[in-house]
Amino acid sequence: MVITGIYYALAFGAAGVAVARLTRPVWALPLFVLAGFFLWFFRDPEREVPTGAEAVSPADGTVVAVKAEADGVTRVSIFLSPLDVHVNRSPVGGRVVAFHYRPGRFLVASREEASAENEQNVITVETPDGSRVTFKQIAGLVARRVVFNKKVGDAVAIGERIGLMKFGSRMDVLLGPEWTLLVNSGDKVQAAATPLARRKKP
Repeated sequence: MVITGIYYALAFGAAGVAVARLTRPVWALPLFVLAGFFLWFFRDPEREVPTGAEAVSPADGTVVAVKAEADGVTRVSIFLSPLDVHVNRSPVGGRVVAFHYRPGRFLVASREEASAENEQNVITVETPDGSRVTFKQIAGLVARRVVFNKKVGDAVAIGERIGLMKFGSRMDVLLGPEWTLLVNSGDKVQAAATPLARRKKP
């Protein structure tokens, strides 16, 4: 369970207790319902990385775009609805070699423009064999805070928890020409559990 959810649940639960004592208990019911919702929303289920996986989805959600970018890079965009798990994981194992925060707008995260225009964290992980994978935690209309818990220089394992996006949002993964995609637009994916790509054989 993400500690953020516990904080929200405690706040609404305490408010519910106060309302129940000061007024009628039935008026506190919506606050208790909200407390339960936040415990559910910020859930953090255990996930098992498939044996032999080389790159996995960093987020739960739906693949909304697979786009060719410059220099042979392919962008995979995943939209997280408010019903999806919002804990993020590293798509590959290696070392964090770059991180920067980019301010921006708060467009609906399912829109194509959100990839370039919305507020986001941009992270790059270098694998042991020198391949670099960049992924972006992108804020949305509701999700106005994205959290990255690692720092440059940290080692990360494939599928390791690296952060959180609050409410609906978007995750982009940029893969170089050395990768073969294993997902298509419209696919449902799960963080750490869904293989995203594999290295091309020489």
